[in-house]
Amino acid sequence: MKIQRSSGILLHPTSLPGKYGIGDFGEEAYNFVDFLTKARQKLWQILPLNYPGSGNSPYNPISAFAGNPLLISLEKLKDDGYLDEKDLSNLSEFNAQKVEFEKVIKFKSKILKKAFINFQARKSKKDKENFEKFCTENRYWLEDFALFASLRDYFRKITFNKWDKEILLRKKNAIEKWRNKLSDEIAFHKFIQFKFTCQWAELKLYANNKGIRIIGDIPIYVSSDSADFWTHRDLFLIDEKGNPTVVAGTPPDCFSETGQLWGNPIYNWEKMQQDEYGWWQRRIKYLFTMVDYARIDHFIGFVRYWAVPYGEKTAINGNWRKGPGEKFFSVIGTSLGKLPIIAEDLGVITPEVIKLKEKFGFPGMKILQFSFGENDMPPHKYEKNSVIYTGTHDNDTTLGWFRYIERYEKKIYKNVIDYVNYDGRNICWEMIKLAFSTPSKWAIIPLQDLLCLDSDARMNTPGTAIGNWEWKYKKEMLTDEIAEKLAELTDVTNR
Repeated sequence: MKIQRSSGILLHPTSLPGKYGIGDFGEEAYNFVDFLTKARQKLWQILPLNYPGSGNSPYNPISAFAGNPLLISLEKLKDDGYLDEKDLSNLSEFNAQKVEFEKVIKFKSKILKKAFINFQARKSKKDKENFEKFCTENRYWLEDFALFASLRDYFRKITFNKWDKEILLRKKNAIEKWRNKLSDEIAFHKFIQFKFTCQWAELKLYANNKGIRIIGDIPIYVSSDSADFWTHRDLFLIDEKGNPTVVAGTPPDCFSETGQLWGNPIYNWEKMQQDEYGWWQRRIKYLFTMVDYARIDHFIGFVRYWAVPYGEKTAINGNWRKGPGEKFFSVIGTSLGKLPIIAEDLGVITPEVIKLKEKFGFPGMKILQFSFGENDMPPHKYEKNSVIYTGTHDNDTTLGWFRYIERYEKKIYKNVIDYVNYDGRNICWEMIKLAFSTPSKWAIIPLQDLLCLDSDARMNTPGTAIGNWEWKYKKEMLTDEIAEKLAELTDVTNR
C-alpha cells in the first residue's frame, strides 16, 4: 500500500463527549471531524466498530460484521422522527469522563426499542424501501446475526453453548421455530444495524468530503460467544461436541509469566482455504464499505499463532502453529484487489513476519514508547513505509508512561530526555514533535497524548477485565489553541 506523508488522531467514537453516557455518531462526532480539519489532519483512526461482547471490548466482538448499537445517535433518531422530545427529556445524569457501560446499555436499549416501535408505525415508503434494500444486501450475515442476537436476549445473555440443544446445534426445525417465535426481536436487531450503518455512512462521508480518511480495525478473532462461531463452527477447530479444541492467546514473556489467555476460538485454516477463505473475503470486503484503510490486529497470527488447549486456566501449555501466511493474502488480494492494510506487527517479530509484510507492501507499526531500550530501533531510523504512534489503545498515555519510567526505568528515562533534548516542560508535545519528525509516512497520535492526560485516561490495560474502554473527553478540552499548535507542527514537518 502506497501512502503519502500524513498525520492524524486515534480516537474511538465511544470516547466522544455527549449527554447520553457514551460517544456516538451525533453532533460531537461531526465537531471532532471539524477539529481535525482545523488542525490540518488527514486521518482519523478508530478501534473496531463491531458489536462488543463480554468486557465491552471491541476486540472481542459477538459478530465480525454487526456494529455497536451504543454508537447510534439518539438525536439523529429524533431527527428521523423515530423518537420524540419527551423520550430524551428528564434523563439521569451520566459521568462526563467515563462510560458507565452497565448504566448506558440499560438506558440505550430501552430508548432504541422505543425508536424501533415508532419506526414500524411511522416509516415512510422510502424508509421501508431503504430498510428492505439494506436487509437484502446484507442477508449473508444479517439473518444469522439477528437471530443470534435475539436468542442471546431471550436466554438472558448466557453463552450460546448453554442454550437449548436443538437451537444450539442449529437444527433446521429449531431455526424455523425460533425465527417465528422471535420475529419481532429479529426485526428489531435488523433495524438497529440499519440505523447504525446509515449514521456511520453519513459521518464517514462528511469526513471524506473534508479530506479526512478513516482507518478502521480488524480484530483477528471473534468471541467464543459470537454469531460467527455459532453459525460457522465448521470454520473453527472444534471437537465432536462443537467446543473449541484450542483457543487463542500469547505465550509467557517478560510481561506475563503465564502468558495471555484470550479464549477466542481458532480458525480451521485448512477448511477455510477450501473455498478460498470465503468468510474472510466477505468480512474484509464489508469492512472496506465502512472505512478507507484498516489495521489488521495481531498480524503475526497469520504467520504463526499460539494455540492453548481448551479448558486451560493460563496460556502456559500452548504451542506455536503455522498460520496461512502468504497464501491467504494472495487469495484475498486476487479477489478484492490491492488491500489498504496496516499490519499490527508488534511483539516478537520473526523474519517470516517481516517477509510477509514486505511481500504485500503493508506498512507496519512503530511505537515511541518501545523505542528507547538498548536493543530498540531509534526513531530516526524507522523505515518510511510505517505508521508511527506515540502509543496505542493498549499502552499507558505518554504522560503516564513518562512518569513511570522516571520512577522505575531510570536508564530508559535518561535515553528519552537525551534523545528529545527535554527541557522539563511538556513531554507529551516533545514526543508528538518527535513522532511527526520521523521518516514514517504516517504519524498517529492518541487524543489523550494531544491533551497531555495522565494514566487515568488510559483506554485499555491488557490482561485486565475491569475499567477498560471507558475513557471519554470533555467537549471543552478540544481548544482552538491545540488545533492551531497541531496545524503548525503539521506544516513544519511536511505532513
